[in-house]
Amino acid sequence: METTDAFTGLECVDCGAAVDASESHRCPDCGGALDPSYDYDAIELDRETLATRPFDSQWRYVELLPFTRESAVTTGEGATALVDCPELADELGVGRVLIKDEGRNPTGSSTDRGASVAVTAAAHHGATDVALPSTGNGGQAVAAYAGRAGLDSHAYLPSRSGFTNKAMVNVHGGDMNIVGGRFGDAAGAFEEGLAEHDDWYSLRSFDTPYRHEGAKTLFYETAEQLEWDVPDAICYPTGAGTGLVGLAKAAREFRELGLTDDLPALYAAQASGCAPIVDAFDDDRDEHEPVEHPDTICGELEIPDPAASPRVLEAIRDTDGGAVATEDADILEAAVRVAQTTGLELIPSAAAAASGAWELAERGAFDGDETVVIVNTGSGNKEADVLRSHLMSQGV
Repeated sequence: METTDAFTGLECVDCGAAVDASESHRCPDCGGALDPSYDYDAIELDRETLATRPFDSQWRYVELLPFTRESAVTTGEGATALVDCPELADELGVGRVLIKDEGRNPTGSSTDRGASVAVTAAAHHGATDVALPSTGNGGQAVAAYAGRAGLDSHAYLPSRSGFTNKAMVNVHGGDMNIVGGRFGDAAGAFEEGLAEHDDWYSLRSFDTPYRHEGAKTLFYETAEQLEWDVPDAICYPTGAGTGLVGLAKAAREFRELGLTDDLPALYAAQASGCAPIVDAFDDDRDEHEPVEHPDTICGELEIPDPAASPRVLEAIRDTDGGAVATEDADILEAAVRVAQTTGLELIPSAAAAASGAWELAERGAFDGDETVVIVNTGSGNKEADVLRSHLMSQGV
């Protein structure tokens, strides 16, 4: 395996065991989830060094990733724009609002970051086939990166997934399995497929330790784009929680290396019709209870039983953040409002982060001078029909 110098292997998040990087998924001792670990004392990375590098992809932070840039399966993911939105800052009553526009990634979503690192790991481990259940964007991203790596991919998507995701899984050469029902049904079909194929390499979130490892690069970029001033708050649309777990890890890493001084308050934004993280946070629990009847138009967020909820809750609590849920109508209206005032196109599920930021402001969560970053995890063009339907329902 072509790994970076400081990468020391994997660590079990449950029992703390050190695990050799040749293990691809679960802790051999307790079956717990794994997390990449590094010798931070061996990393020599400073602001001046980063300033000399082109802002061209997430792999510019290679010292904090497991694999070398030369061996990475990459299409230039990352290096997305951080757009200042003064109109939104005025509406929220804060100092600055910026949108991290992940819709500019190669397949149009933030999942490209994790797909790049996870497919690289699969290739290093000698996999021939990768598989995952997905609400849509992850399946499209993995199909794209697997195709680039010469691997076969198998995606299990619920029937409600957007047409663009379904179409592009096929276009990238992936084996697309449409499952009737919702995400839980797709996950169940995936598990059956995995059990029947010993040679399939799972890329389900948190089965692989590498998807959230790619997701963390979003924080690196944000801190650097803000000239090393850590934002006071980051609002992130949350389904499985991959992004938030990655952000929390990245913020701790930059502070450990002396690149930044503070941690941002991380906020999980969900839809009221499927908000297991918000419910657990509000009830002061360390783990979620599955949502029995999830119901939201925000398909990317409709994950009623997120396996890594303890890690997500730890991330938001350790950063003095929080969790917020808003109704579908407010989420869709937020997407339209952002489009009409900033020109940016938010996927409806990502608009939960914008709607959540408004709700937090109304609750008095902000003092008035904060810098707030809203993460747009996907291009609005992926689900333009949903946004247009909302406008039509308003008589527009």
